[in-house]
Amino acid sequence: MMVPPVWIISISLILSGSIVFGDVLRENNEIDAEIDVTSLSSDDHTRSRRNAAPPSGAPPSAANRTKCTNITSYHTAPATEVDTRDRLDSLRRAMSNNGLMNKNGPIEAYIIPSEDAHQSEYTADYDKRRQYISGFSGSAGVAVVTRYKAALWTDGRYFLQADQQLDCSWILVKYDLSIAQWLNSELTRGGRVGVDPTLYTWNAWNRLSKSLRNGIKLISIQKNLIDAIWPVKERSYEPNSTIIIMPQRLTGMSWWNKTSKIRKMMKNAEVDAMVLTDLTDIAWLFNLRGADVPFNPVFMSYAIIEMNRVRLFIKHKTERLSNPDLRWHFGLVHPDGYCPHTEESKCVEVVDYNRALNEIDRVETLPGINKIWVSPKSNYAIVNSISEHKRYLLDTPVALMKSVKNPTERRGMAEAHVKDAIALIQFLTKLEREVKEGKYWTELSAANVLEKYRREQPDNKGLSFGTISAAGPHGAIIHYTPTNITDREITNKEMYLLDSGGQYLEGTTDVTRTFHYGEPTPWEIETYTRVLMGSINVAMAVWPVETLGRELDIKAREPLWSVGLNYRHDTDHGIGAYLSVHEGPIGIGSGVSQGGDDNALMEGMFLSDEPGYYEDGKFGIRLETILMVTKAKTKHNFGGDRYLTWEPITLVPFEPNLINYSMLSQDQRKWLNYYNERCLSVIGNELKRQGHFDAYEWLRLRTKKISEAAIFNNSNNFRAKWTFIVGIIVTIVLSM
Repeated sequence: MMVPPVWIISISLILSGSIVFGDVLRENNEIDAEIDVTSLSSDDHTRSRRNAAPPSGAPPSAANRTKCTNITSYHTAPATEVDTRDRLDSLRRAMSNNGLMNKNGPIEAYIIPSEDAHQSEYTADYDKRRQYISGFSGSAGVAVVTRYKAALWTDGRYFLQADQQLDCSWILVKYDLSIAQWLNSELTRGGRVGVDPTLYTWNAWNRLSKSLRNGIKLISIQKNLIDAIWPVKERSYEPNSTIIIMPQRLTGMSWWNKTSKIRKMMKNAEVDAMVLTDLTDIAWLFNLRGADVPFNPVFMSYAIIEMNRVRLFIKHKTERLSNPDLRWHFGLVHPDGYCPHTEESKCVEVVDYNRALNEIDRVETLPGINKIWVSPKSNYAIVNSISEHKRYLLDTPVALMKSVKNPTERRGMAEAHVKDAIALIQFLTKLEREVKEGKYWTELSAANVLEKYRREQPDNKGLSFGTISAAGPHGAIIHYTPTNITDREITNKEMYLLDSGGQYLEGTTDVTRTFHYGEPTPWEIETYTRVLMGSINVAMAVWPVETLGRELDIKAREPLWSVGLNYRHDTDHGIGAYLSVHEGPIGIGSGVSQGGDDNALMEGMFLSDEPGYYEDGKFGIRLETILMVTKAKTKHNFGGDRYLTWEPITLVPFEPNLINYSMLSQDQRKWLNYYNERCLSVIGNELKRQGHFDAYEWLRLRTKKISEAAIFNNSNNFRAKWTFIVGIIVTIVLSM
């Protein structure tokens, strides 16, 4: 066949290009139409419900919830709902009982937050007061009970879950109505609002107090009213886990060296004592771990650091100090926990937990104590026990010190993520093969089997949070937890979102991947690819030192924003070294779910990179990769500025079945090739070394290099293929 003239080739290419361009226009129009009608029914409709004023200007009521409209005596509650009517009756009687209130008099409203006295993200069953009174089990939320109404505030992650679990005694507040605004509208002039001062932070107490109107006041209730009505036989025991000692080969620094650094900061700030209330700060500082709360390896405690004295307040002191290794770690000579008060004394004085509040109150009376450093994020009772003129009210430096991992901790985090990837990839290999074979898998069975794989890894200490194993529409519930009632089969007909993590002696892991084991729809491919593009944008970022984490948020959202999509959670969070899976005071996001601390990203910090997209009742997509902040090598160095970038620590490949490679830019494809190569090199070699050849093959198939030919052969680019073929046909016809 003769070669066609150049002009014929040009015409054919123009024709084929017009087809491509027309397809792009049609595809964009179709996307726009779907956005207007369907896709925004999740984010935008929910957001409009959240932000809109109540109907006719009336305050919200339980009747506004669909399942609570027109209730009859034949109403059948969903299986997930918890009947709280008797509990609310008991609480309201307690609110009116002077004796229970230490003679403070009756109150018209009572606030029940989610947190314990240390504002822990995860609380022990013993401290789940808000869950007991409301039935809602999500990790975030505040319940408020008045004499006639009960309302729950939570964030967008939990709207669906809360609606399913709350009975019709409860109002679920979905729009921007604050607790203060609601109380102002519900209570009469001079109303009294009770709060347990150990469960509300100093900041939150003052914000709420200033927002109350008409003489409504916050009243400190020393005896918690939920504790008073919660039957002992229905309540878990107070936590009393074994405290373990972390070796310096994993911590990289002794507790004495850490406290010495803190004392230097105290001298610079001209303070004489520091009070610590955050459980992860205390566990990190003293190189100890426990299991008093779920998932986070901590123990209930307070600490006071002075220039010549260190005190640690723990529960079950006598029992725990019976361990000679723990006494040796603290430098204790006396088994009762006492040690001498000298600046050179490398000793931690151990005191009973219940004495903490009184001892903190007494510190300011000691000679030479003029200023006491305490965080405004500590509970109100602690801060209020210190005279105002002696408070140095500022976040303590421990949290930021903890977030910048030393070289030993960095190596440990990398080791933990290799172990975790081995476990996860073995599990995913089995799951995909058997789902495609038609074997029966459910959300719960998947979560349970994955946990077994993790626990087989050396030095695994359990999960870092409850596994989010979510099939189909459950993926749209951002913090969904499968139960026996909600358990759904995993099939090749719909998306499957898996967000999970483990605790290892070396570090903490958290990884999310989304899958489809059959034929995904073009819309599922489109949205997944856009989420992936946002994830890669963050991972490729380079920024000057002193840049705040929130300034990178737009990189993750831009591929979604460009077509009118979004997600209702922060883009990332810090992560601890065998500590909290959600570690402050760093993050990337708008502050939707974490409060948005403004701290610059620094070398040695570890954060997640997790954009997502969710459609209520249909599917959810989230991709989460842990990244480490590291030095960047830049071509130029304007003004002598130093630049930082990311190094991926999570090494688990993305789902090729859901990627439209033609949507990725050349730089994004280059980064994805680099990431896939690293996954295969590090994890693949370890899988082969351990003899997991089927898992290695699973990994190899998902980490193939992306080339132009691969883009053409990608089954997700059907139109592009036929456009190219049409162009060839036109060329042949015109040349005949």
